[in-house]
Amino acid sequence: MFAVALPDVTTYPLRLASPLALFFAAFFAAPLVALLWLSLQGADGTFGLSQYAAFLGDGFSLGVLLGTLWLGLKVTAACLVLGLPLALVATRAGGWVRGLIILAVLTPLLTSVVIRTFAWIVILGRQGVINSLLSSLGLIETPLRMLYAEGGLVAALAQVQMPLMVLPLMTALARIDPSLWDASEALGAGRWRTFLRVTLPLCLPGLIAGSVLTFAAAISGFITQSLIGGGQMLFMPGYIYQQAIALQNWPFAAAMSVIFLVAVLAVVLGFNALGRLARGYAQT
Repeated sequence: MFAVALPDVTTYPLRLASPLALFFAAFFAAPLVALLWLSLQGADGTFGLSQYAAFLGDGFSLGVLLGTLWLGLKVTAACLVLGLPLALVATRAGGWVRGLIILAVLTPLLTSVVIRTFAWIVILGRQGVINSLLSSLGLIETPLRMLYAEGGLVAALAQVQMPLMVLPLMTALARIDPSLWDASEALGAGRWRTFLRVTLPLCLPGLIAGSVLTFAAAISGFITQSLIGGGQMLFMPGYIYQQAIALQNWPFAAAMSVIFLVAVLAVVLGFNALGRLARGYAQT
């Protein structure tokens, strides 16, 4: 009998990827090239980097950019501090507790961001739920200013983006063999040492993925930033909208968008670098 050579199942013709490549080129690459081309147009009709120089040389614009990135980091930290224990409890508890937590995490995703943001306006307002409760308990005499304040904005963004942190963490924690926790505690490591030396290193992929998703969603949350922050705070999405729509300064808005994109990519690369450093430290 002659042996029949079977085709390698790990290789596929490139034409199978052509629909995805065309979709990527039409809806991502082409708009990005158009954005770059528009950003190189100067106010006097020349072609160059004048729009980038105008942004980078303006202290107000740089402050808006840094404030937006700092807001994203604070929201990411809040989601991580609150989301990691929630994901850990859901993973280790199992049963109906896990189902209840998953339902609580997923349910907000079925509701519009606009509705959730308006709910936070009701909660944080001068006559809102928190101020009314504190006033009825006699803890405050005048309403606290939580709406149109950065603390209220961080809380609202953290709640809105919390599923993006919890779901990757739950996926990463579910892949950890429970016998590793039992073995660590049986060897006398204790729960805190077990968390630092076993749980945290093994869930780093989920932690990094959740941090990147939360950060990207928080800094681009135009609706929540506008409604909760009001006119008191200005962030990059609102600043770009102001330049493009209100002032019709499209080249400057395009340059701002490119700079914002590069800054976000730099922060994402920083998250990945920290993840690699932490993984290397955990393996030592």
